[in-house]
Amino acid sequence: MAVVRQAGVLLLAALLTSRGLFAQDPVDSATAPAPLPSLPAGAAATVPVDQLKVLLRPTEIRYVQQESVLLPPTANIKALYVNAWAFGSPKLWQLVRLADETEINAFVIDVKDDTGCLLYPSAVPTAEQIGANKCVRAKDAKARLDTLAAHGIYPIARIVVAKDPLLAERKASWSVKDRDTGGLWRDRINIAWVDAYNDSVWIYSAQLAQEAARMGFQEVQFDYVRFPDEPRERMATAIFPAHRAGQTQREAVREHVALLKDRLKPYGVPVTFDIFGLTASVTTGDLGIGQVWEDFVSVADVVLPMVYPSHYYRGAFGYAWPNGQPYHVVHSALTDALKRSEPLPGSAEIRPFLQAFTLGRRLPRYTPFEIREQIRAAEDLGITSWVLWNPRSVYQRGSLRPKHDSTSPETQTVSSVRGGR
Repeated sequence: MAVVRQAGVLLLAALLTSRGLFAQDPVDSATAPAPLPSLPAGAAATVPVDQLKVLLRPTEIRYVQQESVLLPPTANIKALYVNAWAFGSPKLWQLVRLADETEINAFVIDVKDDTGCLLYPSAVPTAEQIGANKCVRAKDAKARLDTLAAHGIYPIARIVVAKDPLLAERKASWSVKDRDTGGLWRDRINIAWVDAYNDSVWIYSAQLAQEAARMGFQEVQFDYVRFPDEPRERMATAIFPAHRAGQTQREAVREHVALLKDRLKPYGVPVTFDIFGLTASVTTGDLGIGQVWEDFVSVADVVLPMVYPSHYYRGAFGYAWPNGQPYHVVHSALTDALKRSEPLPGSAEIRPFLQAFTLGRRLPRYTPFEIREQIRAAEDLGITSWVLWNPRSVYQRGSLRPKHDSTSPETQTVSSVRGGR
């Protein structure tokens, strides 16, 4: 018994003193940082952020993985989007430190982005067949996920479905065809899309999601669950080989959203969907892309409307310059979302994507003020979860509350916001 007690004491000490697993990553001699010089006693070390991993002690991951209490419930997510390049590079350590010191408690990480490339080598047959394993971004993804677990960061796997040029190029029978040439149809920026009517496209994404859940991702988030958002004249040249007579785009999206949810059910992870912000405000039609608010909130665990002010048209919600009204645009968009969900018992939680980027030269530049205004708009409606989106995964510390101030008094009692509040 004395040995058991001693082991327990050592384990508790390790958990209390260890903050990460950076030292567990295999060291590549070509890229490893130079060893740090020894310092005199009491001297303070100044170290480049990408070398911080050598300063942190390792943690036994078999214990960390059991610490599920460290992970936030879905109704209290404050997340950053982390692209695959950032996740697989030393930049991840900067983002982990940012989460350690602020209210951030989750990362949305690209497992398959809109190039079709993967975060890590996959055993899914389709991924192997199309060469998706030849462009992975982080071969040590599991060790990096272990680091997130050690720091109490909730990992969310983002998987892009219909915008997958790699799959489109290598599986032509699954792709949208050009009416005039018979070859692959391409959008305005010359990107090939897969056919969203095709079951195999969605099953491939489901298989990748299952694999991500087995690896340790705590939630799966699907993006581009839609048809291309191209002008009508361009869509007129697109042929969808899997389209059945009489089937609408909305029916195809609704059916396959249900397929994804069903395929993930045995894994016990929340299944969530990114959708256009306008989906919550437009009450007729499907925006020409197959997305209708009720179809998602009646199936998903969480719906993430992308309510970026810069993406709203002039005059939206009565504002001539939506991008210059971050609080009012987000507040109006989410008010519409809550009203749409209210009649639906048990509807999905609403967790908005908020704008943490400046769109080109469009003013204003998005500083911490504009970002906090969006967060304030969500919280004023009782929405306690959100994700900041910056395509480069660069975030301003001033946009975020310090860790000790992460819950404001007015939101302490709010645990979740769903349709029937």
